[in-house]
Parts: sequence; C-alpha cells; structure tokens
Amino acid sequence: MTYTSRDRRVWLLGLALLAAGLAIVLVRPISEPTIFRQLADDRALFGIANFWNVVSNIPFLLVGAWGLYVIARGRPGAFVYPEEKWPYVACFFAVALIAFGSTYYHLAPLDERLMWDRLPISLGFMALLAAVIAERISVKAGLRALVPLLIAGAASVLYWRWSGLRGAENILPYAIVQYGAIAAIVAIVALFPSRYTRGADVMVAVAIYAIAKLVEVLDAQIYALGQLVSGHTLKHLLAALAVWWLLRMLQLRAPVRRI
Repeated sequence: MTYTSRDRRVWLLGLALLAAGLAIVLVRPISEPTIFRQLADDRALFGIANFWNVVSNIPFLLVGAWGLYVIARGRPGAFVYPEEKWPYVACFFAVALIAFGSTYYHLAPLDERLMWDRLPISLGFMALLAAVIAERISVKAGLRALVPLLIAGAASVLYWRWSGLRGAENILPYAIVQYGAIAAIVAIVALFPSRYTRGADVMVAVAIYAIAKLVEVLDAQIYALGQLVSGHTLKHLLAALAVWWLLRMLQLRAPVRRI
C-alpha cells in the first residue's frame, strides 16, 4: 500500500488525538487554577450584580444570531456543498447560547452555575473543529465527526462538574476539549489547504482568542489600571470578536479556483 503525503498528515492528526485520549486516562486529576474564577470587577449597576461581566455577554448573542441569519440566507460561495453549513450552524447556535449561560454564571459566580457557562463554549469549539475538518480534509469526515465531537465536548464539562462534586476536581478533559481543539484547528490549517479563499482568517480568529485568554489571566492587573474595565470583560468582547471574524470570513470567501 502506498501512502501519500495527505495520508501521512491524517495519520499524524490521528496520533495526536490518541495522545489526547491517553492523557485524559493516564494523567492524574488536575484542579483548575483559582485565577480563572476570581473576578476583579464585581461592581453592580442598575441592580445587576457584576454588571460589566454580565452585559459584555451581549455580543455573543448578537454575533451568534447574526451568523445563523447569514447561513440561513444562503450566500452564494460560502459553501461549495450545502451540507457543510451544519457545523457552522452548530457553532453559531452554541455562541448564542454562551450569552445565556455566561450571564447566568456571572450574575452569581458559583461552581454549580459555571457548568452552564462552559457547556456552550465546549460545543462551539467542537463544532468549529468539525467545520475545519470538513473544509480542509473531507466534507464527509467533518460531518461524521460533528455529533461525536459535540458529545465529547458536553461530556468533558459534565465530567468536570461530576469530579468537583466528588471532591476530586479534574479540569483536564475540558482543557483538552478547548485548547486541544484550538491546537487541532491550527494543525489542520497548517497541513491542509482550504477549498475557499480567506483561509487565513481562521488563524486570525485563533490569534484574537489567544489574546482574549491572555487578558482573562491578567484580569486583576488590567482592572487596576484605573478600574475602568477588567480583563475578564475584555475577554468576553475579544472572544465575540473572534467569532465575528469567522462570520466575516463566511461573508467574504469564495471557492478556490484550481488550475
């Protein structure tokens, strides 16, 4: 049997997936650093607790709903195959749900509420990974992977919550779902060409989200600079901007003409 360069790249991604699975099974439980649950800006305005961390979720609802509307209109050139739209439908729907889950959590930042914040986040990352697989590796593979990936994303959050209730919190599966999805997306973009123009926009969105995670870690330090806005609030706005960049990609791209 002769293996092509493309076959080798697919096998490489498969081995990376296997390594992620083994890490979940073999690595000891890892508790989440407390920095991700300590919100510097807890100001209340208009009777709304943690006002800025709550209202900064509105862009998620707007960009998620806008994305669904754009896909429903069926812009020519956005998808070579009509069925390619389904991973993006799942992604934008999950983004819209983030607005509700994150608002619910930030109104009263308790562990039992955090699960509802993380569920749609995990679904969004898994749907985007399926979309990238469909666009760069195989439409059939991306569509077949969509439901299993969504189940894996939800399971990672449910497992995290269950492990916390048992007194042995393990954030590793959820971290692999989020950061592993990002790493897989970057790898696929680097290894496989897109069938559309503006393929680099995916990397721009990833870069914006990386900045969002950075300002989240610097939540208190940013808030200390005049107490105008916190890093966590900026994280919400930047993450929504990353999704908007993906939406912009769908609005501007066209199929690549093969010579």
